[in-house]
Amino acid sequence: MSRVAKSSITIPTSVEVIITGNLMSVKGRLGQLNMSIHPCVAIMNTNSKLSFDIITIEKKEQRKAWAQAGTARANTANLIQGVTEGWKKKLTLIGVGYRAKVMGKILDLTLGFSHPINYKFPEGIIVETPSQTEIIIKGMDKQKVGQVASEIRSYRPPEPYKGKGVRYIDEQVIHKETKKK
Repeated sequence: MSRVAKSSITIPTSVEVIITGNLMSVKGRLGQLNMSIHPCVAIMNTNSKLSFDIITIEKKEQRKAWAQAGTARANTANLIQGVTEGWKKKLTLIGVGYRAKVMGKILDLTLGFSHPINYKFPEGIIVETPSQTEIIIKGMDKQKVGQVASEIRSYRPPEPYKGKGVRYIDEQVIHKETKKK
């Protein structure tokens, strides 16, 4: 039985949650996000609290159903935070000559290759570069923000000998010792 699904979510006053069939829509000050609900999960909205339960099914399928209910609860909490506060990831560029700048809807990266990398970020994502070596990715959808950050990091992940590359601001790279003679 999922312990995550047992806890309810309090809906803030600025958020509107609409559940129609297997589709949930969450509206807030930053916009609207939609999510599909697994058929074995039941969501009840009572007194601005969302509670999650499973639809009665066979005994052997209950474990998977509770797992789906816990996942639905976590995703719903992410949607509510996304439409109220939004999500943010910070990346830093470490290396000589590594630079980033935003030009419209394109992030221009200079990462030590023979050519610059132009990354076009998707709709609903805001990318800022407060300095040449910092990238801030903002958006409502947690999955999109994380995906964009991961794609940017994948161009030059941090290497273990000098630590050069693109890394998350809180990421720690364990340095390896160089080869001895």
